[in-house]
Amino acid sequence: MSRRTLLRGLGGAAALTATAACGVPAAYVEPGRRSGRDLSARDRVLDFANWPLYIDTDDDTSKRPTLDAFAERTGISVRYTEEINDNDEFFGKVSPALMNHQETGRDLIVVSDWMAARFVRLGWVQEMDRSRQPNITRHLDPQLRGPAFDEGRLHSVPWQSGITGIAYNRRKLGREIRSTTDLWAGDLRGRVTLLSGLDESFALLMQGNGVDVTRWTGDDFHALCEQVEGLVRRRHIRRFTGNDYIKDLSTGDVLACQAYSGDVIQLQADNPDIEFVVPEEGAELWAESLMIPNLASHKANAEALVDYYYEPEVAAELAAWVNYVCPVPAARDVLADSGDEELAGLAEDPLIFPDDAMRRRLAIARDITSEERAEFARRWNSIVGL
Repeated sequence: MSRRTLLRGLGGAAALTATAACGVPAAYVEPGRRSGRDLSARDRVLDFANWPLYIDTDDDTSKRPTLDAFAERTGISVRYTEEINDNDEFFGKVSPALMNHQETGRDLIVVSDWMAARFVRLGWVQEMDRSRQPNITRHLDPQLRGPAFDEGRLHSVPWQSGITGIAYNRRKLGREIRSTTDLWAGDLRGRVTLLSGLDESFALLMQGNGVDVTRWTGDDFHALCEQVEGLVRRRHIRRFTGNDYIKDLSTGDVLACQAYSGDVIQLQADNPDIEFVVPEEGAELWAESLMIPNLASHKANAEALVDYYYEPEVAAELAAWVNYVCPVPAARDVLADSGDEELAGLAEDPLIFPDDAMRRRLAIARDITSEERAEFARRWNSIVGL
C-alpha cells in the first residue's frame, strides 16, 4: 500500500471548520515571536511528525534504516510519529497551540505544499539556518527552489515531490492518452475519475485548458468549474475520488483518471498495462515539505536531520523505498552506480528522476490565497457532491 492511498482532505473547508471550533480565529505571528529556547545542545533528541508509509523501513518495519543511521552518526535520537493522515485534520490539531503562541510538541512536520503555504502566511513556522545546511544549498532540485508561497525556500524544504498527471489502462482502452483533453473522448464516458480535493485536482485540469498555472486567475477557475460541472451532468465523469482511484484503476472499473506518479510506479509492479502520462499541455509538480513549527525546542537538531536527508546517498535510499520524485537529483547517480540492477532501473525512471523533456512540461501551481479559498472550496465541493 502506498502512502497516498490514505484519505486526504478536501482542502480548505475542513480547516476552516477546525479553526472555528477552537473559538479563536487564525492569528498571524510576527517574526520576532516565532523562535523559542533551543535545547538542542543539551537534549540530543527531536520530535518528527510525518505521514504513514513515507520513510524507509526494514523488512519487518520495526526499524527505519536512514533514521537509525542518523542517530548513530550524530547521537541525536528521533521520536518519529506517523500522525499526519490528512492536512486539514493535522492543521486542526496543532492550530490551537500555534495561534496562542504555545509549543506544539513537534520539532519537524511534513505537510503538502498548499498547506505549507497556509503555515507560512500565518507565520507559524520558523526560518531554517541554511549556514547549517550545506547539502540543501548544494543539492536541492532547482525546479523546487522558489515556490510562490515561500520565496527562497526559507521556511520549507521538500521531503518528497511528485507529479499529478493521468493514469490509464492502455490495454483495456486500446489507445494512448497524450493530452488532458483526451479524457473527454466519447469512449471514456463513465470510465473517468477526477480527484475530489480542490488543491489536488485544479492545476492539471487548468493546464489542459492551456492556462499558465503559475499565474492563474479567478476567471480561469470558474471557467474550469463550468466545464467540469457539465461533464458531471452528462455522466462523463464516473465519480470523484480520494486515493481510492487506485482500486478502480486496478479492477478496470475506470480506464483513465487523475493520479499521482508515486502510486502508479507501485501499480505498475503488479500491472504493466497501467501507464502514467504527463500531458502535452503540462502537469503539476508538487512537494510535501519539512517545516519547523514556532517555539520548537530542538530547532538545530531538526535542521541537522533535514540536511542529512539531502546527502545524495541518503536521498537515494529514501527514494528507492518511497518511489516519489526525488528532490535531490544527485541521488540518481548513486542509484545508477549501485551495482544493483533494480536500483539502477529506478535511476532511469522519469517518475522518480524526471528527464529534461518531462521537466519542461511540469509547473508548480500558484497557491489558492486565503481570500479565494472559502469561495473556491464551496464552488468545487458543490460540483463534487453532484
